[in-house]
Amino acid sequence: MKTRSIIYFLAAIFFLSCGESKKESANTGQIQELVEQTRTEFAPDKRVALFDISAEEDKNGIILKGETNSEEAKNRLLSDLDSAGVSYKDSIQVLPSEELGEKLYGIIDVSVANLRGDSKHSSELVTQATLGTPVKIWKRTEEWYYIQTPDDYLSWVDHGGITTMNESEFNNWKNSEKIIFTKAYGNSHAKADLDSNPVTDLVTGAVLEFLEDSGDFYKVRYPDGKEAYIFKDHAKNYGEWLQNLEPDGESLTRVSEKLMGLPYLWGGTSAKGVDCSGFTKTIYFMNGVVIPRDASQQIKEGTLVDDESDFSKLEVGDLLFFGRPATDSTSEKVVHVGMWIGNNEFIHSSGDVHISSVDDKAENFDEFNKSRYLRTKRYLDQQSSGLKYLQQQDFYTGNTK
Repeated sequence: MKTRSIIYFLAAIFFLSCGESKKESANTGQIQELVEQTRTEFAPDKRVALFDISAEEDKNGIILKGETNSEEAKNRLLSDLDSAGVSYKDSIQVLPSEELGEKLYGIIDVSVANLRGDSKHSSELVTQATLGTPVKIWKRTEEWYYIQTPDDYLSWVDHGGITTMNESEFNNWKNSEKIIFTKAYGNSHAKADLDSNPVTDLVTGAVLEFLEDSGDFYKVRYPDGKEAYIFKDHAKNYGEWLQNLEPDGESLTRVSEKLMGLPYLWGGTSAKGVDCSGFTKTIYFMNGVVIPRDASQQIKEGTLVDDESDFSKLEVGDLLFFGRPATDSTSEKVVHVGMWIGNNEFIHSSGDVHISSVDDKAENFDEFNKSRYLRTKRYLDQQSSGLKYLQQQDFYTGNTK
């Protein structure tokens, strides 16, 4: 009898422990479901929003771990968990990291900063930022900063490519008078003389603080404090440039053709090399419009013009998207983008920047891309959440209309 009682006692403990384990697992699953719901609402695209949260179970219960740059997203998740009666320990970090102190802002201070998917030079080049680009800083390692550019793209920049600032320093920079480099590629100089030594190279779209006129040159200051001279024919006063912008098909084409022959570079968005969406992004930026980084993001903006290969509907400046159409079993995949320039032609970066035609009788007919054409979107004079007009929301001066 004593042996039988012990067996019953052990069996009871086993079944009770199994029931408790199942309950804990159910709670973990419920939490994971709510985490995914919150991620879908607040960070559906991890390229532009961070919500890296997980639920882990240990002997002390369920712990929420990870980080996000949206306090609203965290608060929503915790509120939903509380409403569901779920017990948990909150170990979620909301960025910016406390390790940054007051240095929550940054300015790119090299001609072109290569921005990576992870905090190491061997990581994928996901995008670039040109000199003078203002960024938000979310966290750092010893040598890298996790930043967000004006197009909302998240990436890592090496510490040598950025000058960090507190709010006061950042506002002083934004309020300073500036120039913008408009030539495709060139240099700043140590003296007001084209034969003097270069200070750095420069690419189109670089923005620097203006100090004074010096004959045929602008004297400028870099974010890290070094000074240089830029030939006036290669740059313009930023405020005047922005005020006088009137983006149209002609101005978009003019910028695009300045970059003819530029080599294709995965992740490139500058005159040192561009991928397809980096090319269209650069064209529009030099016309005062900040557009999303990738083709799969760009296709969601603007107004639909055509999705039936009726190219007669297109206007100069429209963006053509290419890829794999959706089927019953696969989703659409956008892999390429180019800009319409009229005469049945579009300009794009593929191998290099060149002009192709959709006319099968033309010498530059692009059969491959025509066969995978998806649709065309119009950006000029259109309003959508991913199109940011510098004349209305200027990241470089802080002016907002």
